Amino acid sequence: MASSNRLASWQILNTLVPYGLLWWLALELLQRSPWLLLPVIALQVLFLARCFSLMHDCGHHSLFRNRRANRWCGFLLGVVSGIPQLPWSRGHEYHHRHNGDWEKYQGPSALVSTEAFARLNPSQQRQYGWLRHPLMLFPGGFFYLVIKPRLALLLGLAALLPYTIRSLQESPDRSFQEILASHHSRHWYSPEEFHDLLFNNLAVLALWTAMGATVGAAAFWTIYTPVMTCGAAIFICIFFVQHNFPGSYAHTTEGWNAMAGALEGTSDLELPAVLNWFSADIGCHAIHHLCAAIPNYRLRACNQRNADRLQGVKRLKLSDIPGCFNYILWDPSLGRLTTMASQRSRANQVGAAGA
Repeated sequence: MASSNRLASWQILNTLVPYGLLWWLALELLQRSPWLLLPVIALQVLFLARCFSLMHDCGHHSLFRNRRANRWCGFLLGVVSGIPQLPWSRGHEYHHRHNGDWEKYQGPSALVSTEAFARLNPSQQRQYGWLRHPLMLFPGGFFYLVIKPRLALLLGLAALLPYTIRSLQESPDRSFQEILASHHSRHWYSPEEFHDLLFNNLAVLALWTAMGATVGAAAFWTIYTPVMTCGAAIFICIFFVQHNFPGSYAHTTEGWNAMAGALEGTSDLELPAVLNWFSADIGCHAIHHLCAAIPNYRLRACNQRNADRLQGVKRLKLSDIPGCFNYILWDPSLGRLTTMASQRSRANQVGAAGA
């Protein structure tokens, strides 16, 4: 659990500096040799995924020893990643506290129970499956990083402004901070989260404007769109398969066990060494759920040192990833995730037995 400011600073430098240089190279190639742009964009995607992974560590206050350093670097990485770090990190903490309790946390894909799925008509069931198809990672990724944070601020402000006007009419002496603290929004859960959402959006929009003015809007968006789309698709995919896999623990709130959620509700993802670097070793996921205070640069050593305690953890290879996307239903009776095909087969058997 020992954080190192030296290691953390080096990680920030060896991520943001190459990422910036790749942006310069991509813009140069776009003008001179567009056919060489694809491998550069692929590298940008990987560095963006690493930015997000380091932001994740900042949210757990594990990257640096100092909370303020984690906060400021987390905000910076959130601007690079296009997402407000504080609201995201607090939502992620909720996931850690309730992993495996599928009544309280249904994952990024908002999975439903087998009972709820059975109540859908055939068209709704097909739509449910299509929306959770792996190819949806790409439009979903663009929405997640580029659109959703901007939309959250606009929708939140649309509710906050009339509330502020009503509050001032009732009590003209109230400060904005008092009004903000008393306002309940589904887009932020504290004044601090509102401020992070607001300043992240201002910084991201300023970055977009500055880049558009400097290199041209068309050139900027030609590179920015695939980088953000594919970067988000990668880390949403990694998060998904580390919690949705054959035999994944998926319990009701009653009887839910936190240790089972950490050991049976998470998987370890075995990646090539280069991808471990770009993902900041988040493939060592069970040990991370057991202790989120371990910084990424200590995860692999902790994972190896505690291998005897982690023998029951599901281990996935890259070839296992496509199959994990079939596990998009949770069966409360079994306390496990299941597939649509298994659910339909089970329903057919019940129907045949009833006939």
